[in-house]
Amino acid sequence: MKYKISLFLLLIFVLHSCQNADEQRIAENLKEAKKKEVIFNNINKGWVFIEEPINEVSEENVRNWTEWRDFLKEIGDKPRKTIGAFQKKSTAISKKAMALNNNIPATFNQPQIRSRISILITKVKMLDLFIHLSKIPDEKVTFLVGDINKELVSLERQMDKLVEKSKIPKEEGEADFLKMLDTTRAIKSEIPVDKNLQVE
Repeated sequence: MKYKISLFLLLIFVLHSCQNADEQRIAENLKEAKKKEVIFNNINKGWVFIEEPINEVSEENVRNWTEWRDFLKEIGDKPRKTIGAFQKKSTAISKKAMALNNNIPATFNQPQIRSRISILITKVKMLDLFIHLSKIPDEKVTFLVGDINKELVSLERQMDKLVEKSKIPKEEGEADFLKMLDTTRAIKSEIPVDKNLQVE
């Protein structure tokens, strides 16, 4: 009889501790769900990209440069429902950003444009990395969205500068002078060299 009472008390204790563990697990799950909801809301608020061209040059590029158009379209489509949707979108944006290095129009195939594209790609890859972490740093993600917007504006302004600079007419002989400054493409000398002369 003693053993039956002890066994009965032990059984009640085990059932009670299991019930407490379940309640604790449910409370932890609710707490985790609330954290994820806060992170989602913060990212959802901060996910605002400048997808509209800021000047005429950028608008022209949207028509003529397919990769640029695709990139702006991709950042313009905002995910809505879950963190997973934001993660998929950031991966898609990253792929479109990488494609910006392909088929750069001749006017913009300049070091200053290429460097800005590289910076933009780096920021987009960082966004993709941070949003795929198990504990998403929502403040970092929203900060990077702002940084990407700054890089977009910088890139578009640089494109505008190049177009404006190309509209300035060159003076007579300026092209030759610029070639002379570039030692890799200097104008060849037209003075005949006497091969019989030897330097001692």
